[in-house]
Amino acid sequence: MPTSSDYAKVNGLEMYYEVHGFEGDSRRPLVLLHGGVLTVGLTFAAVLPTLAAGRRVVAPELQGHGHTADTDRALTPANLASDVVALLDELGIERPDVLGFSLGGLVALQLALAHPERVGRLVLASTQYSQEGYYEEVRTPDYTSPRLPGREDFQEMTDAYTAVAPHPEHFQDFLAKCATAAHAPLPWTADDLRGLRAPTLLVIGDTDFVRIEHAAEMHRLIPGAELAVLPATTHMALMRRTSLLLPLLTEFLDRTN
Repeated sequence: MPTSSDYAKVNGLEMYYEVHGFEGDSRRPLVLLHGGVLTVGLTFAAVLPTLAAGRRVVAPELQGHGHTADTDRALTPANLASDVVALLDELGIERPDVLGFSLGGLVALQLALAHPERVGRLVLASTQYSQEGYYEEVRTPDYTSPRLPGREDFQEMTDAYTAVAPHPEHFQDFLAKCATAAHAPLPWTADDLRGLRAPTLLVIGDTDFVRIEHAAEMHRLIPGAELAVLPATTHMALMRRTSLLLPLLTEFLDRTN
């Protein structure tokens, strides 16, 4: 359960966010950015108790997701990152660490590139910088592939949305909007990644949406980046692989430099 939750008026949104842990803890604040069609709980429930031990964690729900109502605006990394910056301003948070998963990873990458002064340490989980980074069965969805969400995953998404969304009857329309956003061209180049200055940890599963070769390319491009590939791990399972993931995250985020 969050320590608190509220809504912030940012860029025409009533943006829902949760706070876990307590202000004044010794470690840097951490912002968590969830995956597409997911919620804070569906993405981060398994890791939140550990991540919030000794640090303040802020976890918003992005435009159209969970408690945050959708608008006519496109779901682009630039738009969503601008909402996160506005939320940080509202909360008086200057330079948190940022962990983004999937869609949240794209938002985190945009945040670090467009607003480098607002990001401390950066974790990009299941994140690509171009659509060529996806496997073909993800780019042209083949739902027989073990890389893609299964029936139980979609049921979890549906249940979470209908439980809290302002307009639960819009789920299918929102799912289609997210699918369009997921396959839209991404704005970054290799030179953009070469200019990234935040200390960066890249994490993917070995059966993820993102090709291992693409993650290795990002590892080469981003100065000083670190890369972890979790074995026997799909995209949907990544943030639940706590025995492997949490030691990586806590060691990386707890560094002082």
